Parts: sequence; structure tokens; C-alpha cells
Amino acid sequence: MSQSPLGGDVFFLLIGAILVFAMHGGFAFLEVGTVRKKNQVNALVKIISDFAISTVAYFLIGYGVAYGIDFFASAATIQGGEGTGFDGQGLSLVKFFFLLTFAAAIPAIISGGIAERAKFGSQLVASAIIVALIYPFFEGIIWNGQFGFQSWLEATFGYAFNDFAGSVVVHGVGGWLALGAVLMLGARHGRYGDKGRAFPPSSIPWLALGSWMLCVGWFGFNVMSAQSLEGVTGLVAMNSLLAMTGGILAALVIGRGDPGFVHNGALAGLVAVCAGSNIMHPIGSFITGGIGGFLFVQFFNLCQEKWQIDDVLGVWPLHGLAGAWGGIAAGIFGLEMFGGLGGVSFMSQLVGTVVGCGYALICGLVVYGVLKKTIGIRLTEEEEIMGADLAIHNIQSEPEGRMN
Repeated sequence: MSQSPLGGDVFFLLIGAILVFAMHGGFAFLEVGTVRKKNQVNALVKIISDFAISTVAYFLIGYGVAYGIDFFASAATIQGGEGTGFDGQGLSLVKFFFLLTFAAAIPAIISGGIAERAKFGSQLVASAIIVALIYPFFEGIIWNGQFGFQSWLEATFGYAFNDFAGSVVVHGVGGWLALGAVLMLGARHGRYGDKGRAFPPSSIPWLALGSWMLCVGWFGFNVMSAQSLEGVTGLVAMNSLLAMTGGILAALVIGRGDPGFVHNGALAGLVAVCAGSNIMHPIGSFITGGIGGFLFVQFFNLCQEKWQIDDVLGVWPLHGLAGAWGGIAAGIFGLEMFGGLGGVSFMSQLVGTVVGCGYALICGLVVYGVLKKTIGIRLTEEEEIMGADLAIHNIQSEPEGRMN
């Protein structure tokens, strides 16, 4: 009996989509463990609601913006096959599922930065705008060759921008959008000032669980970005593993054993390696991940203490800076002279990274600035002191917290 290669690709990509979908649980528990107890329910509801909003926005608008494809034809057509314009056996549908999980990561990233004081409804509106228009616009430019940007980079510097699994397209964009949101939102009540104080994580076990879930799912995020059995390579898995390890060890040393830094250091290493995981040597990936962990710890502390940017989970240093570093690092450790496979240009990586991160920061400031002026983006001081769980959802994370 012959086996359909399309069937194998459908199953391969479906497993990848499921793994990345599970990462959203990791985003949720990472936030639950980091925020104060009075905001834990809000973190959980926000992440799953953002995923639902993202699905609708990406299905109706975003996927078409990025790839020029919609699913408004009959089921017989979109299931695919000869003459339909869709890949057979529903492969086009599974590709949508897989890429949706990437798109929905953007609101999940932003959620961690604006935690504990953002209005719930306003954030859902922002998520819809971002996943319908802002993210897929840049996604289409890089991953679908729209507007000739990649062709221009190739003609100018010899190679197009290489972002295999989204150091910049996903994490950089998410992190720099989040920075704009955090700046528009302002710091949490009581965080700074004469009587200001730091708010420690409410639960290290929940934080650690979130990190573990993200780490496991990340191998689907990176490896399955090949999007076919023919294109998959174990090099991506090995590079992801070594970068994660580098991030952990760097954060362990620089963060002096702080559990929050250690568990986020793993994520910083994985963010950084996404772009070049298909072309780097594992040693280069280890270094890339280690620098990602270093950047996270150093800039988290700078944001929180010196610059007074109240980025609760540190999503700008974790995704924005580690992602930007990853885009640039692919143009260094992907070169043959450093043991990489080649086919990459440092200048293309630098330009692509700066363009992506700059675009995201501007969009973040505009979207959250407009929402701030129109419908508002922040809870009242009274609601914030009460906690988002009771103020928004009428229940706390413990049963005795239910309100009559």
C-alpha cells in the first residue's frame, strides 16, 4: 500500500500546531506565577480569550493579508485537491492552524507586559487589530515575499532576511509592540515613587510550569517550521536544545540563581535561536542562547529599577531584545566562517531586524495610544488595588474569593 506524502505532511504539521498551541498554556502559567495572587484569574482568562479573538481575526482577515488566501469557499474546495487552489488532504487548513498559533503568540506576549492594570475589553480590541492587520502585514513581507522587501535585500546584500522560526517576525514584533503598550499604560499603582516597592512572583511553581510548557512546545515551534517532512532537519532540534541550555546557564550565573531569571533564561535562549536555528552550528547556537539569557537579566533589571518601565514579565527584554539579537546573530553564526551553513548576510539580518522591531514599536505606540484616547486602556486605581480578578471576573483564584 502506497503512502501519501501529503498525509505525512498533514500529520507532521498538525503535531507542530498542537505543540505550539500548548505553548499558550505556558504563557498563561508563566503569567499566573509572576503576577500577584489577586490577578491570577485575569491572566488565565486573558490568554485563552486572546487566543479565541486571534483565531477569528486571523481567519477572517489576517491570513489573507499575509498569504492572500481565505477559506470562504465550500468545504469540498478548501479541503484541497487538484484544481481547487488548495493543498490536498486539508494541508492548507493545517498550515493555517500552525501559523495561527504563531500569530496568537503576539497578544500572549503583550499580555505579560501589561499585566495587573490593563482593561480587559480594550486588550481584546487591541489583539484583534494586531492579529488581523499589524502582525500579518510584516509576516507577509518576510515569509511570503510581499512588497519586494526580501528581493531588495537579496539584490543589495546577496541574501534575503533569514528568520526561520520567528525571532523577529514573532518574538521581536511581539516584544516591541509590548514596549509601546507598556509605555502608553504606565506603571502599576505603588510600583514606583517614595513608597514604591517591587512585587515578587506569587508562585514560583506556576512560573516554572509555564516555562517548562513553553520549552517543550518550542521544539514544535522551531523544528516544525520546516512545514514538511521533506524539509525537516535534526539540526534545528539540536540548535534549539543548545540555545535553551545556554540561556539557562547564563541567567543562572548572571541572575545569581534567581528562579525567575533561570526559567526565563531558557525562554530567552530559545527566542534568540529561532531565526538561525536552520543554519547555525550548535556551538554558535549555545553562544546565541547564552547572550539571549544575559540580555534578559540585564535589561529586565534596567527596566524595572533604573528606567522605571513597568514591564511585569519582562517581555520586552525577553522577546523584543532577545528576538532582535537572534535576528542579528543568524547573520553571524550562520556564516560558514563560524561553522554555519551559509546562505545568509549580516547586513540583511541587521536591516530586517531593525525594520521589524521599529515597525512594531511604532504600531504599538499608535494602537495603544489611540485606544487610550478613545475607550481607555487602564483599570481605575480602585479596580487595580482590588485586583483584576474581582474587578473584572468577580472571582479570585481561591474558592473563598467568590463574591455574592
